[in-house]
Amino acid sequence: MKKPPYLPTIFLFCIVFAACILPASSQAAKPPPQSGQALYSQACAACHGADGTGVPSEKLGFNVPVPDFSDCNFASREANLDWMYVAVVGGPARGFSRLMPSFGEALSKQQIERILDYIRSFCKNKNWPRGELNLPRPLVTTKAYPEDELVLSTSVNTEGLDVITSEIIYEQRFGSRNQFELVVPFGWRENDENGGTEWTSNLGDIGLGVKRVVYHSLEKGSILSVGGEILLATGDEEEGFGSGTTVFEPYIAYGQILPAGFFAQFQVGAGLPYDDDEANEEAFWRAAFGKAIYVGEYGRRWSPMVEILGSRELVSEADTNWDIVPQLQVTLNHRQHVRLCAGARIPLNDTDTRETVYMVYLLWDWFDGPFIAGW
Repeated sequence: MKKPPYLPTIFLFCIVFAACILPASSQAAKPPPQSGQALYSQACAACHGADGTGVPSEKLGFNVPVPDFSDCNFASREANLDWMYVAVVGGPARGFSRLMPSFGEALSKQQIERILDYIRSFCKNKNWPRGELNLPRPLVTTKAYPEDELVLSTSVNTEGLDVITSEIIYEQRFGSRNQFELVVPFGWRENDENGGTEWTSNLGDIGLGVKRVVYHSLEKGSILSVGGEILLATGDEEEGFGSGTTVFEPYIAYGQILPAGFFAQFQVGAGLPYDDDEANEEAFWRAAFGKAIYVGEYGRRWSPMVEILGSRELVSEADTNWDIVPQLQVTLNHRQHVRLCAGARIPLNDTDTRETVYMVYLLWDWFDGPFIAGW
């Protein structure tokens, strides 16, 4: 049987289509050479894996753990600025292994930013607030970001008889938006009894608290949380280290990133005693304003802040107390997970009965490694 004369033409058209059209389609499926995905594949995937989960140690030939970029619990916590510093200068810049090389000469800042944007895509759960929203911790105002921290806070009153009060604050994050808190206060008070001066020590009212992020947006630079704390009547009321009753303190906390490294934090809440005969109900409001200043482009961070504090007992003819708290926080080590903050709580009214209190805390973000690491 004779073949139709048009079959060779159809066959030739199919060959041309396969040779020209299909390769072009295949090429279009590949990422552009300067995209974050392409740059990551060239510079990072050999150690961190194509999917960001990290290449096993037996294949890499060294035992230093490689981070899992797809683990939102890890990847969401750090700001791009910290990752940028490690990528540009190398692992030792933040107290990590020298096996993490420096890419500052091989890649431009814009290329590294595109890589970081691509790395962020490995975390698929958007419920985790980004590390940029983790603003510096003020001395008094509760911040909205959930944390894994251990804080030793101390206040000293040197006017009249000396009083030293301290708190050990343990914070444990759970889930994407939640935090548990345990506060153990204690202190010393100077007494002038029997014609002499002696010091007594006491335990304060132990606190148990929870906090939950209800809204966060990196694009708007905003984070909002609600929380509450129960203060148990474990302190000595007569010595001034307790209220004499269990107190519940609900609150709302808000943080806002502002231009040029500035930030603001706000908190409003109330103190609701179980026994009204022992303590009065109280409302409080707090605001903190500050700026993050880096040595160089990525180095040690200094954060000057000022807090405005207001409180009022919810009884007739009660006074509203106002305080101002100038302070300075500084990161102490290269990893920046150990920080020190010092300031003074200065009364703005009723200065005859209320005195200046000097305050300081030492903070360890234990999720980022041991206290002795990264110096």
